[in-house]
Amino acid sequence: MEQKIKAYDNILELVGNTPLVRLNKITKGFTGNFFAKIESFNPGHSSKDRIAMHIIEEAERKGLLKEGSTIIETTSGNTGFSIAMVSIIKGYDCILAVSSKSSRDKIDMLRSMGATVYVCPAHVSADDPRSYYEVAKRLHQETKGSIYINQYFNELNTEAHYASTGPEIWEQTGGQITHLVACSGTGGTISGTSRFLKEQNPNVEVIGVDAYGSVLKKYHETREFDSKEIYPYRIEGLGKNLIPAATDFDMIDEFIKVTDSESAHTAREIAKTEGIFAGYTSGAVMQALKQLNEAGRFKSDDNVVVIFPDHGSRYMSKVYSDQWMEDQGFFDTKKVEETQKIQYIKE
Repeated sequence: MEQKIKAYDNILELVGNTPLVRLNKITKGFTGNFFAKIESFNPGHSSKDRIAMHIIEEAERKGLLKEGSTIIETTSGNTGFSIAMVSIIKGYDCILAVSSKSSRDKIDMLRSMGATVYVCPAHVSADDPRSYYEVAKRLHQETKGSIYINQYFNELNTEAHYASTGPEIWEQTGGQITHLVACSGTGGTISGTSRFLKEQNPNVEVIGVDAYGSVLKKYHETREFDSKEIYPYRIEGLGKNLIPAATDFDMIDEFIKVTDSESAHTAREIAKTEGIFAGYTSGAVMQALKQLNEAGRFKSDDNVVVIFPDHGSRYMSKVYSDQWMEDQGFFDTKKVEETQKIQYIKE
């Protein structure tokens, strides 16, 4: 009898069902049990594969997309890569407006996936015509037959994680999760995942991670937008200078802020302790976990899940570059000797 070939029809069938991995060395001495949801196991190496698939397939279902249509999006890099990947398989053109804060690695990856990329200045207001929000809107208006994903204000962003990430974590923990700690940018991941988990158990505590220079933490606490909170910071895909409609603040119990420098060092520490080559935002969420542990927030029987959103390969010219770290002044508070030195043998 002929054996059936065991193969996926295309790369998109690999989206979701990412592993949950116990954190051991980096959490040594912590109180509680700690697990990371490793989203880099998605085929596009980030959690954004989930929303790209969900939003695009919903647009197809509504008849908004036909072969040869153009998909336009605002992105710090990861969503753009996921959209470009889905577009290739489904036969769509892809135009992306990217923040200049995005790493060169990310921008080169987007171009390599066939996307047309517009790099926009990062440190301008959201309503500035040069901002990546406004550039994407203009391109949508100018491109006939296009759709604008608009992840910051698209409820399908949140819905994608309600339908996938939340159920996966609940099943993987056997319903024993007590805390979820996740970064908040568009807010789709944390909001959708939290909504599902809290439906199963309202006592699950959800903690959002924000950046200094972002407005999210203060808005959560006061429901007031304070532009004085805004100043440039380096972490990509975390925090915002506007209030994304995709964030359901009622689903988040509290926010904690982390610094650029500590998050960068912690990303490198994850790689050296757990063997997980994680991105900058993963370093941020792990740094938040450290701060929460130091504050005595967890009990010995708590089961804490953190979401590592993407892969370290997207930050080779940033967090994993000694030169970039030195240029940012991030070695001021850490010994340079911590970095791995390269030894060249004479030919």
